[in-house]
Amino acid sequence: MASPHPAGPLLFRHRLGTWDLGEGPRVVGILNVTPDSFSDGGRYLSPEDALARAFAMAEEGADAIDVGGQSTRPRAGAALSADEEWERITPVLRLLVSRLPATPVSVDTYWGEVARRALDAGAAMVNDVSGLAVSPEIAEAAAGSGAGLVLMHSRGAPDRLHETRSYPDVRLEVREFLMACLQEAISRGVDAEQIALDPGVGFSKRAEQSLEALRGLPRLTDLGRPVYIGVSRKSFLGALTGEPVDRRMAAGLGATIAAFALGGRIFRTHDVRETRDALRVARAILDDDVDPASLLSPVEPQPVPERRA
Repeated sequence: MASPHPAGPLLFRHRLGTWDLGEGPRVVGILNVTPDSFSDGGRYLSPEDALARAFAMAEEGADAIDVGGQSTRPRAGAALSADEEWERITPVLRLLVSRLPATPVSVDTYWGEVARRALDAGAAMVNDVSGLAVSPEIAEAAAGSGAGLVLMHSRGAPDRLHETRSYPDVRLEVREFLMACLQEAISRGVDAEQIALDPGVGFSKRAEQSLEALRGLPRLTDLGRPVYIGVSRKSFLGALTGEPVDRRMAAGLGATIAAFALGGRIFRTHDVRETRDALRVARAILDDDVDPASLLSPVEPQPVPERRA
C-alpha cells in the first residue's frame, strides 16, 4: 500500500534546517542526565559519560539527541525548578552542540526559561511534555529562534503528569488537546511547520489508555503535522508482556512498527540502532511509494557460518 499518512516537513534551527518526513521516519536518541529516570537514571550524570553516550547514538544513526535533566517517570517526586534543571543540563548541552555539530540537539523541558537558555546555547528543538500548559512562553522562544517544537498530551501539574485520568474517549481527548496546543503555538508566532505532536504514551494514562492513544494516531495525522512517538521501555509494555524495564526492547519495537503503520514519523528511543533497523524494514514492506531496492544496504551482510554437528 502507499503510505497512508504522509507527513509535512519539520523545520528546526540547525544547519540541516528541516526533516523531509516523506523521505522516511526519523529516530531521536534519549539522553537522560538524571539520577532517577526509570530506565537509565544515574548512568550519564557526568558530562563525559553523557557525551560518550551521545557519540554512540549518533554512530548508530540517531537523527537528533534529546537531552533531559528532569525525570518524568511515575512517582519521580517533586519537580526541579528551572534553575536546578538548567544547572544539570547545561554542561552536557554545551558539549553536544560543540562536539556533535552535525546532530541536532533537542532539550526535554516544560520550563520556558530552560527552553530559552537552551536555544541560546545552540539547541535546535524543544520537547515540551506539558503541551505549553506549564510555560506557554516556550512557544515564543521557539518562534523567535526558529526551533522545532514538540507538543505532547498530558494533564496535571509538573509533578502530577503521571496521575491517571478518566476520559470518555481517549482518542478524541488527545486529538482535541493537541489541536488546541497547535493553535496556541501558532497564535504565539510559531510556524506550523516547526511543530510536531506527541500523543503522550504513558502520561496521564493507564496502560489501556495508552493503547487507545496509539490506536488514535490516524486522527492526529489529520492535523497535518508530524506525529512524534515515545514508547521506549514504557510501563504499558510491561503491563502487556510482564517484562521488566531492561527486557522491553522487543515489545517497544513492536509498538514502534505499529505506530509507524498508523502514521507516526518521529520516534524517541533508548535503542537507536534497533529502532532504525525495524523502521527500515517496515518502510520497505509497507510503503508502495518507495522502491525497495533503494533501501537495501550497499554492503552485503556476511553469511553466518554453519555450525558443525
